[in-house]
Amino acid sequence: MSLTVQTEQRGDVVVVSVGGELDMATAPQLQDQISDLLEKGRTRLVFDLAEVSFCDSTGLSVFVRAKNSTDDAGGVVRLAAPQRGVLRILEVSGLVEVLHTYPTVDEAVTAEEPALD
Repeated sequence: MSLTVQTEQRGDVVVVSVGGELDMATAPQLQDQISDLLEKGRTRLVFDLAEVSFCDSTGLSVFVRAKNSTDDAGGVVRLAAPQRGVLRILEVSGLVEVLHTYPTVDEAVTAEEPALD
């Protein structure tokens, strides 16, 4: 199965809508898109996962790398609207807390920044 990636600018946030299966075969496509956004100075990213039917550890690592890159640039990564199976993977891996996850794209876009320690 192929992966679809579309972006939409919402204020200072880029919503990256991902669809299909995110795995070893398709993760490089998403990674390339993220790299392009970061090179353009886009460091506030929301990943809309509503259409992601499967995500393995390779896909999770793409989100972790994106978070590390945006953190270094003073930005943020948020995940939005994961399907039950993808949410379960995020929960089991412990990444649901690290990769701030929201039930909807709108909530992810408008969420307040977490307080810095």
